[in-house]
Amino acid sequence: MTNTTQTTGTANSPTSGTGHSPAPRLDFARTAPKAFKALLAFDSAAREHLDPSLVELVQIRASQLNNCAYCLHMHTTDARKRGESEERLHMVAVWREARGFFTERERAALALTEAVTRLADQGVPDEVHARAAEHFDDTELAGLLTLTFAINTWNRIAVSTAKTPGTD
Repeated sequence: MTNTTQTTGTANSPTSGTGHSPAPRLDFARTAPKAFKALLAFDSAAREHLDPSLVELVQIRASQLNNCAYCLHMHTTDARKRGESEERLHMVAVWREARGFFTERERAALALTEAVTRLADQGVPDEVHARAAEHFDDTELAGLLTLTFAINTWNRIAVSTAKTPGTD
């Protein structure tokens, strides 16, 4: 199997151990185009019934949890373009303590995002799911879950292929 690499820069990785960024690795979009296109379609379907600003908050939080600099850069940039405030963007990482910055609906989505992203910790607790179900109808809840599945997959692709933040 030929290892095709990206041609731009390096990515920050908390797991590199050296403080240096690893060299870019596989260009996933080019070497696995069917999988890449399927994931794009999956991601697009997830967003259909969700508010675009909520989509960005979910993607930002999952990217923070997964230490994905590439996706974090992309989604904070996209959120700013959609009019998201710098204050709220700075508070996503500490949303539980930042009560005045997020609606109850957003907080429920962020809690569900964290639970799904950190499945190994405790699965998705019933109370987290119930709180989300109070704020989202079944179609929206399915979209929120699908979005979380998608961003976790994107994060894993970007981190494992050493995507460089700010290059797309």
